[in-house]
Amino acid sequence: MDNRPIGVFDSGIGGLTVLKEIIEQLPGEDIVYLGDTARIPYGTRSKETVIKYVLESFEFLMSKNIKAIVIACNTASSLALKEARERFDIPILGVVEPGAKAAVGSTKNNTIGVIGTEGTINSGSYDKTIRELLPTAEIIGIPCPLFVPIVEEGWENTDVAYITAQKYLLELKEHNIDTLVLGCTHYPVLRYTIGKVLGDKVTLVNPAYETAKLTKNTLKELNLLNEKLDEGIYKYFVSDDPEKFKRIGGNLIRKQIGTVEKVELDI
Repeated sequence: MDNRPIGVFDSGIGGLTVLKEIIEQLPGEDIVYLGDTARIPYGTRSKETVIKYVLESFEFLMSKNIKAIVIACNTASSLALKEARERFDIPILGVVEPGAKAAVGSTKNNTIGVIGTEGTINSGSYDKTIRELLPTAEIIGIPCPLFVPIVEEGWENTDVAYITAQKYLLELKEHNIDTLVLGCTHYPVLRYTIGKVLGDKVTLVNPAYETAKLTKNTLKELNLLNEKLDEGIYKYFVSDDPEKFKRIGGNLIRKQIGTVEKVELDI
């Protein structure tokens, strides 16, 4: 048994949806969550800038004696996973690989949609990973930048969310996709609205759930699981306003967030 905590990193708040899934699947694990809220959005940054921010953030997490890191951010997973794995000698998991694998396992007509930030879509990371597993796949990627503020305002089940989803997802409906990857950690909160627009013939893949499952399997394989029966201890750190994080984050994971500490990451 390894009682060191798991590090969970996001550029902001959306990664809490990944944290929520990890808590459900690994209830005994202690977790250190870091949100680089002072420097969001990552989705519009250059690759070089995202890599710099991720490596700085990981230096902070490593100071907390963590045993693994989950990059709970599609943009950071797309642009900085390789560099992070080269720099740090612990298991580092992203959300793109498990999400892509689940999409390939789901599709019947080989037509897969991916929605995410501009950074995630423009990186082509899902396209590349899906095609490595399914070379014949047709992949339609659509950036949906307005979904993040809609979720953070708590408007995920409103007419505003529905009309926005209709606009964004029209092209996906025209391509007759049968599987859609929710390629941003905020987007699982919009599952009901997105499902209403696309209909029940389209399977929605939640990379947050798939990433938590991969995290559990990886820790088990490496004998790093903390199998204590007590609930894990969760510590939260952000690089900007803790109160905003607590307010929006509580809405994302449907539970109250306790103490949140502000830290400096620009080193």
